[in-house]
Amino acid sequence: MESLSDIFKNKKDSKPPAYPWQELALTIINDLKVPNNKRSSVFKICKDNHTETVKRALSDTKELCKTSSAWRYFFKLIEESKKTKNYES
Repeated sequence: MESLSDIFKNKKDSKPPAYPWQELALTIINDLKVPNNKRSSVFKICKDNHTETVKRALSDTKELCKTSSAWRYFFKLIEESKKTKNYES
């Protein structure tokens, strides 16, 4: 018989994302160190926008913004892409 602590130690990791946009959102959250209160916004961005648009904004953010607030720059690029549609493929 296993003890309760052994059961928790052997607990498997959480299940993988169900959709590709969720995996992209998790990548963005990790790469840009998005704060907890803004993570749901990243998921919404990835769900509502074209994948190429989001990937291009992430790439531009990594290239152009080297500060700790890179996630803010990412949000700004997404907002601009909605206005100008220059990120759409």
